[in-house]
Amino acid sequence: MTGYLTTHVLDTARGCPAEGIKISLFRLEGDARSLVAETVTNDDGRTNSPILPAERFATGTYELVFHCGDYLRATGQAGADPLFLDAVPIRFGMSEAESHYHVPLLLSPYGYSTYRGS
Repeated sequence: MTGYLTTHVLDTARGCPAEGIKISLFRLEGDARSLVAETVTNDDGRTNSPILPAERFATGTYELVFHCGDYLRATGQAGADPLFLDAVPIRFGMSEAESHYHVPLLLSPYGYSTYRGS
C-alpha cells in the first residue's frame, strides 16, 4: 500500500457537512509553492476521491487551502466584508510514505480547527 491524502469539511456552527467548498492542494519546496490538485466538497463535505491519490503521493510539506468565503456567504454566516475567514490555509508535513493522511477542517464563521484523522 502507498500513502494517500484525504480531507473533508464540517460546518461546526450548523452541525453539518460543508458542501461546495473549493479546496486547493499545494506542494512546498523551499520558497516554491506548486499547485498539485483542486477539488470541491460533495454533499457529505468530502471529496469524491483522495485529493492526493496513491499513484501521485510523495512525502513532503503541503498546504491545503480551503476557500470558505463563498460557502459562508451562501449559508448566511459571512458577516460584513472583509470576511474574518475567507481562505483557510493548513500547512502540514507527510513523512510516512505508506500512510493514509487525513486532514479535515472543522469550520465556523469565526474559527476553525484541524487534526490528523484516520
